[in-house]
Amino acid sequence: MTTVPAASTPAVTFTSGGQTLAGVLHLPAGPGPHPVVVLLHGFPGNERNFDLAQSLRRAGYAALVFHYRGSWGMGGDYAFTHVLQDAAAVVAAVRAEPFAAAHRLDPARVAVAGHSLGGFAALMTAAADPAVAATVSIAGFDVGTAAVLCADPVTRAECVEALGSDLLPLRGTSGEALVSEMVAAGPAWRLAGLARAFEDRPVLLVGTGRDPVTPQEVHHQPLVRAYGQRPRIRLEHLVFDTDHALSDHRVELAGVLLDFLGRSLGGAAASQQGGQLAQ
Repeated sequence: MTTVPAASTPAVTFTSGGQTLAGVLHLPAGPGPHPVVVLLHGFPGNERNFDLAQSLRRAGYAALVFHYRGSWGMGGDYAFTHVLQDAAAVVAAVRAEPFAAAHRLDPARVAVAGHSLGGFAALMTAAADPAVAATVSIAGFDVGTAAVLCADPVTRAECVEALGSDLLPLRGTSGEALVSEMVAAGPAWRLAGLARAFEDRPVLLVGTGRDPVTPQEVHHQPLVRAYGQRPRIRLEHLVFDTDHALSDHRVELAGVLLDFLGRSLGGAAASQQGGQLAQ
């Protein structure tokens, strides 16, 4: 009798910028190959979406949560540029041999989903990597749009203070350094400018209606309009009446995410042959 691989939660590592990045992979039961979702946390990463990882695993998806350089004990310095580099490196690594084979992953069905700054990183990463099969931004922080707003000295000072107040789990940076990096990148980091890269690709944008961090009229609605002007983008979007962390809508968020991935990746049932979904 063939033994069916059990669900597991291995600690994994990746390399980016000469630094080791720690992650946790949530693997479902069954021989696979499993579709995989790379979950990108925000700034500084207090909400790391482990509940979504567990929901994904129960539905037959592998889910990865990891830390960027300079965050939560990782080596190197934290920077928005490093977040983008690390996200791109990890997404490429989960598709590569021998990692995909060792963990029973399907390299043709890799999705990227991010929250807040992670939503920005998800869209930036997928736009530059056509092999990403589906992209999700949840309360995404449009760094390029924020950079434009920081042309106003009062707004810039407020942004420096806000970012500087959240640095405890980060190293090698400051509020001023992060805002300066953001302003220097400018229009290159405006998410609306990525629209062409998502033609013929599925994208889910989730906004938050009671959110002073990424107010929907600044960070969500303009992106929906920009992407909606390109009918070839397989765009889905909605707004939850909730706060930035979706604190009272986590179950609803998981359901929307699973529905979208089921349509975009072809579902996870095929990877479960010979086994049952991990509970």
